[in-house]
Amino acid sequence: MNGSNWHLLQQLLYWLDQGIEPWLATVLETYGSSPRPVGSLMMYHPDKGVVGSLSGGCIEQELIEQLSNSEPSCPTVIRYGGDTEQQQRLQLPCGGHLDVLLEKVDKNQQFHFQQLLLALKQRHHIGRQINLISGELNIIDDENLPKDIQRDGDIIQHALRPHDKLLMVGAGEVARCVAEIAKNLEFDITLCDFRDEFLQGWQVDGVTVVKGMPDDLIAESFTDKHCAIIALAHDPRIDDMAMLEALNSNAFYIGAMGSLKTSTKRRERLLALDIKQKQLEKLHAPIGMDIGSKTPYEIALSIMAHVVQYRPA
Repeated sequence: MNGSNWHLLQQLLYWLDQGIEPWLATVLETYGSSPRPVGSLMMYHPDKGVVGSLSGGCIEQELIEQLSNSEPSCPTVIRYGGDTEQQQRLQLPCGGHLDVLLEKVDKNQQFHFQQLLLALKQRHHIGRQINLISGELNIIDDENLPKDIQRDGDIIQHALRPHDKLLMVGAGEVARCVAEIAKNLEFDITLCDFRDEFLQGWQVDGVTVVKGMPDDLIAESFTDKHCAIIALAHDPRIDDMAMLEALNSNAFYIGAMGSLKTSTKRRERLLALDIKQKQLEKLHAPIGMDIGSKTPYEIALSIMAHVVQYRPA
């Protein structure tokens, strides 16, 4: 379950608080190419429109038209692209098709979704179980749930994981470009810097800005395997402090911007500060993929491509 699904659950609970009972659609299984992964969510209510996405738009429109004409018994599984005519009409790529789980959410199910969101906010893995016959919903509290969605006859099990977070240490133009890319990759993004002159005028919609040093922030909020931490300050006072704490975390990606010479000196400093060689092997420095990047946006592109390469499935 990615970051956009996490925010969708927040919106779902907000709607239920207002007495709005939407349809919830989940990508259950895909065959061939698919623009959205298994587990992607979408909500729809006639008065509120669409939140989330199942595909590039073709499936969403088809589903809305179906719901406008008749309300299917729920929960139910609908297949899109099951024949050639539908594949062509819906413009599904490579002859693919997908199965969608459709549920009508009502006020009585609010506690079920509250439990899910609370667990995800606490950075726990959790799952939901849906019985297609009875409509019964259950919570599965198990860190070792199989990934994504499993189906066994009339029982569907959907494993949810905490949203991926990105911490950028050091404000600047590269950080601005990284943030714009990371937003579209559905990361929850935080920028940390203590330098007023760099923070002045720095703003990207949807990014949390924290003024201060990064070590305490990392220890409090960026320690698990769904976190990426990148140092972009070009200032050892802030970059090295971030790396010292990050290398003691379980973050899936830890990187620092700088030349080969700068990166060698950084490693020497970190070893002198009691970071072990085994820990240092987790550090990507110079950061990013080698694509010959020169401009801030090219550098940001190389960084986020590398982060995505290591991103947990």
